[in-house]
Amino acid sequence: MKNNITVKKRLVLKEKVKIFINKVLITILIFLVGMILVKDNSKYKNNIINNVYEKSFKFTKLKDLYEKYFGKVLSVDKIVSEDEKVFNEKLSYKKLSKYKDGVKLDVSNKYMVPSIESGIVVFIGEKEGYGNTIIIEQVNGVDVYYSNINPSNIKLYDYIEKGKLLGEVKDNKLYMVFQKDGKYLNYKKYL
Repeated sequence: MKNNITVKKRLVLKEKVKIFINKVLITILIFLVGMILVKDNSKYKNNIINNVYEKSFKFTKLKDLYEKYFGKVLSVDKIVSEDEKVFNEKLSYKKLSKYKDGVKLDVSNKYMVPSIESGIVVFIGEKEGYGNTIIIEQVNGVDVYYSNINPSNIKLYDYIEKGKLLGEVKDNKLYMVFQKDGKYLNYKKYL
């Protein structure tokens, strides 16, 4: 009986690995065909340059398109179970006030900043007037600036889950900006 269960687990794992490898190969094939088209045809090249480099490229749309046709990136069940999460907080603040294109939140000293929504990190660096900033393109298409923070171990293009630790505020101020399609949004809708 025990051997049958072990054999079944191996077969399931083998099938999941096979599916994952097929997805990777299809992705590589699509990428190579795209590169050949770009190299041989200036129309495609100009189209890629205009839509990826000169306009705001939406990684969440690419992720949704990929998942629609190929499924989740990892088809294996959750690697970390819900009870193993260490940090899963909601944004909290003492007071808020308008600041430039966004909002200034008064928080506790050394406040640990959570992501208010899932998304992809599209920028990490300095923004004039805001300080050290992380910009996350949320799954709803809204870009959120989290400023005046020391980032945790987040890297550019990481996928961030809602409630994940982004970093710690440098003092007791957190600056946030909400933007979509190049237009600044009213923070009251999101806080």
